[in-house]
Amino acid sequence: LRGKHPAYHVFMIPLHRLIGVVSLLVLAPLCHAVPVLYTATLSGGAEIPVVASSGTGSVSVTYDSAVHTLLVTASFSGLSGVTTAAHIHAPTSAGVNGSVATQTPSFTGFPLSVTSGTYSSVVFDLTAASSWNPSFITANGGNTAGAEAAFATSLNNGFAYFNIHTNVFPGGEIRGVLAGPSSVPESGASVFLAVPILLGLFGAARRHRQAA
Repeated sequence: LRGKHPAYHVFMIPLHRLIGVVSLLVLAPLCHAVPVLYTATLSGGAEIPVVASSGTGSVSVTYDSAVHTLLVTASFSGLSGVTTAAHIHAPTSAGVNGSVATQTPSFTGFPLSVTSGTYSSVVFDLTAASSWNPSFITANGGNTAGAEAAFATSLNNGFAYFNIHTNVFPGGEIRGVLAGPSSVPESGASVFLAVPILLGLFGAARRHRQAA
């Protein structure tokens, strides 16, 4: 078997090199499952048509395709009117207003009837119909899976924007295109998930080398 069987050469790789190679093979697929972050700065100048508002705001949206969730965080201040709605529109393109993709008239718990406020890390289950505008589901296959796929494509291509509406500007007072994606740091869970796999492979390699 020595020097002849292809498997022998694999198991004769020094252990430290084998650890490096296998770690890459095991951990690389896990990296693709990490959530991605999209952010936007909100202003009246981003509205179509442009709105003369001194209001400002910021928003971050974290999409996790592995567990089908959307985490939304936002803050705003200085609005001309009081808030009446807030949601994400998609898809859109330059100079075009998009349809509402998420809950209407507003995200659950978003501060309404105020000129300033914060919305802290609220998570939405994208497998639930209640997380979407019903017409967005209808337009994308009639199910939440189709809605999520279309929404993810809009996010990745920069075709989605966050919009805050007020009584003074019912069409939207401040908005911003969600830019990204950027990776959200992985939790330690992925590493711990890989450890048993690595140990099993190392044990098999060692036993095979001893038997050779």
